[in-house]
Amino acid sequence: MSIYLDNSATSPVDDRVFEVMLPYLKEKYANPSSIHNDGRQIRDELEKARGTVASLLGADTSEIIFTGSGSESDNMAIKGLAYGMKNKGRHLITSNIEHKAVLETFKYLEKEGFDVTYLKVNNDGIVDIEDFKKSIREDTILVSIMLANNEIGTIQPVEEMAEICRDNDVYMHTDAVQALGKMPVDVTDLGVHMLTFSGHKIYAPKGIGVLYVDESLKDFIVPLVHGGHHEYGLRAGTENVPYIIGIAKACEIIKDQLQEDSKKIGYLRDLFEKRVLEEIPDTYVNGARDKRICSISNITFKYIEGEALMVYASEIDCSTGSACTSDSVDASHVLYAINADPVDMHGALRFSFGRFNNEEEVNRAVDILKENVKKLRQMSPLMSNE
Repeated sequence: MSIYLDNSATSPVDDRVFEVMLPYLKEKYANPSSIHNDGRQIRDELEKARGTVASLLGADTSEIIFTGSGSESDNMAIKGLAYGMKNKGRHLITSNIEHKAVLETFKYLEKEGFDVTYLKVNNDGIVDIEDFKKSIREDTILVSIMLANNEIGTIQPVEEMAEICRDNDVYMHTDAVQALGKMPVDVTDLGVHMLTFSGHKIYAPKGIGVLYVDESLKDFIVPLVHGGHHEYGLRAGTENVPYIIGIAKACEIIKDQLQEDSKKIGYLRDLFEKRVLEEIPDTYVNGARDKRICSISNITFKYIEGEALMVYASEIDCSTGSACTSDSVDASHVLYAINADPVDMHGALRFSFGRFNNEEEVNRAVDILKENVKKLRQMSPLMSNE
């Protein structure tokens, strides 16, 4: 049986989430926009779910918009604000280690006439605050910096950045897809104007996302999808009620057991790293060891290819980087950004731990890696040159 250490790519659906969804897949099927009794009942339950999500984030219920994914939420926030505020300015700021859902959106907006600054990060994978301050201009309208990186787990100083943005009349969005469920995420504490996350990273199904939009901004966001007046007029289309119920339950569980989950997941990650670094020579962790979420360990195994190790250690489900770029033969843009060794970075693997992993799996995974790293290094021309 495989050992699933790829929770940052997607997480299994929690049984408690699945159970609350089932009635809305069969018995409770009415359209929440219908005015008959069944429709109004579904609408009430949908709005209750919206309130549950808002409660986790410290937001108002009316500030929660349901979408189809984290990528859609990112696109909606960034494009929607850029188009809505383009008369105020056309300068945008992001970092060079963002998820492709953010980076590709900014590249698209460059073609639309916007000017984008891509901030570099240090070797730990963190944006320098002074560089950030210097990048803000009079025509800057939007900053988008992720809360936690999806490949190396580093946490950005979003709260400090958001304060700077507010002082300069600039709007700030953060992609919290990887952060939610691993650390406290409160929009009031962070001070951001927009925040996005996805259901399938927090033990809800694929196909549901959330966008938080500060109430003061809602009238300025240009919708991506036009049609009916669903989701406060920002996202047309009949709501995906079963999945909304599911993501709300996932948020409720996070609120109840975040401390318990993060402690357990962090323990497993640290146990894994300790054994790998002590028992497998020529290995190291990429990015910061302290300022990162509890779930991600990105480790370089020198002298071998990461893809080859995944094939040999096929019992372990892990990743060579972001799942959204797994069809690319290029090395990770995140590892390039933190100045990783150009040869070593091809031997990097991301292991990401979750709620349903256990210590026995972690120890078995390390044993499997030890055996197969040794095999591959015996065949490696890189090893023979050392």
